[in-house]
Amino acid sequence: MNNSITVYGIKNCDTVKKALKFLAGHSISYQFIDYRERPISEKQYEDFKDAVGIEELVNRRSTTFRSLSEKEKQSIDFELISKYPTLIKRPVLIKNDKVVVGFNEKKYLDFLL
Repeated sequence: MNNSITVYGIKNCDTVKKALKFLAGHSISYQFIDYRERPISEKQYEDFKDAVGIEELVNRRSTTFRSLSEKEKQSIDFELISKYPTLIKRPVLIKNDKVVVGFNEKKYLDFLL
C-alpha cells in the first residue's frame, strides 16, 4: 500500500507492538523508528507538537512523567523530551505530514485506509 508511513516508538512497548501488529494485519507497510536508538530532532518534536498539541503528545501516565517535578511537568520542552524520550506517548504515526498519537483501531482505520 503506502510506503510513506513512519511509526515512532519504543520497540518493547506493548502499545507499539499492538500498532505494528495492526499494520501488518492490514498489509500496511511502514518504517519503524525506535526513538531510544534514534532520538527525534527538535524539528520533529515541534512538528508532532504542532500537529496534535502538547497535551496529546505527552504520556502523562508514564512513570517518567510522574517522577518529574511540578515545574518540569508544567514546562515540557524539547530538552526534557530529549532527556526522557518515554515522555512521548506511543506510538506516533506519520502519513503525508499528518500525525496520530497512541493506538486506537478505529482512529487507525480512518487515518490509514
